[in-house]
Amino acid sequence: MGLSGGVASLFTYPYVRDADWFAAGVPPYGNLYEYQRKQDTMTDLPQSLPQAWRPPMGWNSWDSYGTTLTEDELLANARFMAEHLKNAGWDTLVIDIDWYDPTARAHGYNDNAPLILDEYGRQLPDPVRFPSAAGGKGFGPLAAAVHELGLKLGMHMMRGIPRIAVDKNLPVYGTNYTAKDVADLDHVCKWNPDNYGLNQSHPGAQAWYDAQLDLFASWGLDFLKVDDMQTPFHSDEIAAYHRAIAKAEAKYGRSIDLSLSPGGWVATSYVDFLRENAQMWRISDDLWDRWEDIYQQFARLARWAPFQTTGHWADADMVPFGHIGLRAERGDDRQSRLTLDEQKTLLALWCMGRSPLMVGGDLPTSNSDAIALLQNPALREVLAGSTNNRETVRERIFGKWWDESTYRGEFIVWSADAADWADGTRSAHHGGHYAALFWTGSDTYEIGRNIQLQSIVGLDARNDDWTLADLYADAPGEPADVRLEGVGADRVITGTIPPHGVLHRHDSAARRTLGGPGPTLKPNLPPPTNLLNRPPESYGETCHECEHRKRTIPGSCSARKLVPTCVRWRSDL
Repeated sequence: MGLSGGVASLFTYPYVRDADWFAAGVPPYGNLYEYQRKQDTMTDLPQSLPQAWRPPMGWNSWDSYGTTLTEDELLANARFMAEHLKNAGWDTLVIDIDWYDPTARAHGYNDNAPLILDEYGRQLPDPVRFPSAAGGKGFGPLAAAVHELGLKLGMHMMRGIPRIAVDKNLPVYGTNYTAKDVADLDHVCKWNPDNYGLNQSHPGAQAWYDAQLDLFASWGLDFLKVDDMQTPFHSDEIAAYHRAIAKAEAKYGRSIDLSLSPGGWVATSYVDFLRENAQMWRISDDLWDRWEDIYQQFARLARWAPFQTTGHWADADMVPFGHIGLRAERGDDRQSRLTLDEQKTLLALWCMGRSPLMVGGDLPTSNSDAIALLQNPALREVLAGSTNNRETVRERIFGKWWDESTYRGEFIVWSADAADWADGTRSAHHGGHYAALFWTGSDTYEIGRNIQLQSIVGLDARNDDWTLADLYADAPGEPADVRLEGVGADRVITGTIPPHGVLHRHDSAARRTLGGPGPTLKPNLPPPTNLLNRPPESYGETCHECEHRKRTIPGSCSARKLVPTCVRWRSDL
């Protein structure tokens, strides 16, 4: 029987008021303005915060454009992100491989490609595909344009030194060495022909990386995805690259996040070394729009989740949503073949495992359902505001327990605790918990009475009053069918997970909130004083989404059409 999947995610936090509170988009811990201040912290963070203090959220060109991305296509995705996704936490764009190859093509790499290099063998962008790079400007102008949108720019790089630089025996910048002196011809990439490795026992090898990273940092880059580092695991090369980045950061005063790829067979025993040298590291090979690829990540994320720490993240790879394959390595031009339910499963699993999110589809031409899923603000909330994330249940389910041939799939439960963000922002679900219930089978699965509420909320809170709410309620597709049955400590979570789908909810008393990966649990507590309890004429506080305009919410917020939270809040009064 083929595998398929579904998910239901449960969020828990103190019950505050009634349905209109949550429909208004206001969290339970305070007022609208507190929440908006929290949203604003994402773009103006204290310098004391660690790099990648939350798992990065961004876009990478690989799934849609492979090796062939152009400047216009990058800018189109940047503008779309700034307009439609930035407020939900998406803030980084990454130019993937072979931006320096003028002969780059879809579906593979070119042997002996005429890579564009400077006089020291360092890669330069193809000026035909990236016109602003002409005249040796590199990605400097493009980085400036992306920064103007309030976003970050990153790019892909291969381990080692270009073969052309070695063949021409070009000098290593700032040294008396040449490319032939520092190259390692025995340790080359098995799938990309562009580079030789570097002999890290030679002092010129570090000088090569230092010079390369100095150039990249001078362009104003924020993020580097470095490939062919982990399969096999090249610890000397990783450490050398990290040292080069550190020197460039000190010189230019700008942080550069390091993401290591690929990730097949990366062992958790490397975790201390990885934390010392990188902000992200892949834990799988390339992931595409197949359920089988998602299924493989359940075990990987379960293995790595206990090791996720602020600033250092195991990466479950790309999010192949929307319009992919335009000129990619694998497959043809298409909207992602993942079903809507499989996409929800992926997002919920990645969030519960606190994996970075790097979407691969061309954003301006992706289908509306994919964009709506990415716009869910709860994705960032779980990534930034959860701790103790772990897989708690994994059970193989059979039609007849004694008959192996009746295997149906796996029922998997994840849970986590809501936590304040590393930037000091108080959790919107302070004192609560998150959970996700997954089904990997190809038929509908009815959850039995074996998932106790107390296994999610803890023994100390098992007798409190709790209500279910669906954080995916505003997302495309059907709402979750999930119920609480029983009383007190005997309560259990029940419901139906359809094939490839999320739970359906029939609890009419459930409260709705901002949207996100699944239903919500919250204890019944008295409501705090909040703006929604007050008559409209009493509103006079400054709207913090548009504070710089010195406008107030009552009928005069000029930014309302541009600020979804203002629109939503006002429309729900």
